[in-house]
Formats: sequence, C-alpha cells, structure tokens
Amino acid sequence: MDFASLLNAIPGAIGQGLIWGIMAIGLYITYRVLDFSDLTVDGTMATGAVVFIIALCDYNLNIWIAMVLAFLAGMAAGLMTGIFHTQMGIPPILSGILTQLSLYSINLLLLGNKANRNINTRNYDVLVSMRDAGKWAIDNPIFITLAILIVLIALLYWFFGTETGCALRATGCNQAMARAQGINTKVAKVIGLMVANGLVALSSAMLAQFSGTVDVKMGSGAIVIGLAAIIIGEALFGKLCQNFAFKLSTAVLGTVIYYVVINLVIQMGLPSQLMKLLTALVVAVFLAVPYWKNGLPAFLSGFSAYRKHMEKKEAKKNA
Repeated sequence: MDFASLLNAIPGAIGQGLIWGIMAIGLYITYRVLDFSDLTVDGTMATGAVVFIIALCDYNLNIWIAMVLAFLAGMAAGLMTGIFHTQMGIPPILSGILTQLSLYSINLLLLGNKANRNINTRNYDVLVSMRDAGKWAIDNPIFITLAILIVLIALLYWFFGTETGCALRATGCNQAMARAQGINTKVAKVIGLMVANGLVALSSAMLAQFSGTVDVKMGSGAIVIGLAAIIIGEALFGKLCQNFAFKLSTAVLGTVIYYVVINLVIQMGLPSQLMKLLTALVVAVFLAVPYWKNGLPAFLSGFSAYRKHMEKKEAKKNA
C-alpha cells in the first residue's frame, strides 16, 4: 500500500463522507425519530442529483436555486411515500419500494432515457468539487460542507423543538399516545418523510457537484450506507452525545468514518466488486456491538463462577 496515495485519498474520503452525512441525517429522521423504515432513499438519491443537474445545465439556473429545486423534488418523493402509507394503508417498507421504483422511471425520463450524465464542473461555479478536496483554502469541499451541515443541524434542532417537531417525535415514540394527545399522526409522518427525503435529495445534489456526474443507479445501496453511518456513530459516540443536535452529528461522523475505512480498504487493493460485501459486514459488526456488550458481562460472570468452582475443587483435592 502506497502511504502517499493513502494520504492523498483521505481529504476526498472526508469530503465525500460529509456530503453523505446529509443523507444520513435524513435517514436518521425516518429511522430513529419517526421509527419508519423508509426505502425511498435509494430512489431519492438519484432524483435530487437529476433535478439539480438539469436545472443547472439545461436551464442555467443559479446553483442555489438548483439545490432548492433538488430539495423540493426530494420532498415530493417523501410526500408520495407518505400518501402511499397514510392514505392507502400500504406498509412502510412497501410504500418506500413503490416510490423508489417510480422514481427510477422518472429519473430515466428526465435524463432523456440515458443512464447517466456528466457535468464539467469547470464550466459552472459549483459549491463543492473533488478537485478542490486537497486544497487548504476556503473553497475546500470539507469546509463548505461542514458549514452547510452546521446550518442544517441548527435548523433541525430548532424545528424539532417546535410544536410540529415535537409532534413528529411523539409519533415516532408512541403513535397511540400521540393520537390520544390530539396529534394527527398521519400528517406528522408525511411531514417527517418530506423533510427527510428533501435532505437526501440535497445530499445527492451536492454529490453530483462533487463527483461531476449523475447516474440513475447512484442511490443503489444508499439505505445500507446510511444505516451503517447511524449505527457506527451511535456505537462509537452514542453515550457521549445525548443532545438531539449531537445525535444528528453522530450520523455525520459515522459516514466520515465509513468512507475513510472504505478508502483505506481500496488502497489496500480490495476488488471494487467486494465493496457491498464489505459494507454488509461493517453494518453487521456494528449492529452486533450492543448485543456483544450485553452478553459480555454475563459471559465474564459465568467464567468467573466457573473459575472459582475449579479453584474450590482443586483446594478440596489438595486437602
């Protein structure tokens, strides 16, 4: 493994991890706050990038307007999933799958039946670009994405402290109790799904700038990456971060750690076709950590009791 190549790859991995961290925050809202297994994410990751690149390249819109449009497209995807679930009685997982399938066709249609499209980032004043990842300057994507993340986490912290935000959290904790308090849980779910998928689409819009390309399959496996980030963050920093804003931050830290590890493995020569296997193993290990933690005291206690029994038996034998 070339140590110099490894060092050069780390800034790009951190930048990419921070961008995916926005997606992880969106998934945290559905997975942890709403307790809703939303598989829309895989489709929304492509939709946000597609809408962004069309708005920027085809209509020459301001980059901020293009990003807002991507966010709104993600909210529309979340609304679709919410309607499937709340108004048609479709289970959460199946609702997300139906929206995801629909978005694949929509993305292909928007791209003119092309599977991918490139953007020459030198011709547009993009916010983040992979070519700037190694620079020690204000336009470094790490600094820019960090600033955006701070603003987003602050806004979400404020939002979930409002009456509407509290209704969302109550719905995720206990739907029956929330309804007893007069909360419209159906509306709360739809709002939560819209906000979450809007953030996912915003993440993909930034990822399109960072990589300079969009692909209809770019969201494939996004749900697994997001869950890995949340689980890694909670496993490593969960006890240290009890505040809601810090909990959102742990999801971001999880994505950064994930992408740094992935890049380390790539530099070590692991074939690219094994990346999904590695991701699955990483998720499995961190999912097992709480189980192992709970089982370890019992194991140690049993081992200690067995050792004492053997010592007593040995002492009787010697006597």
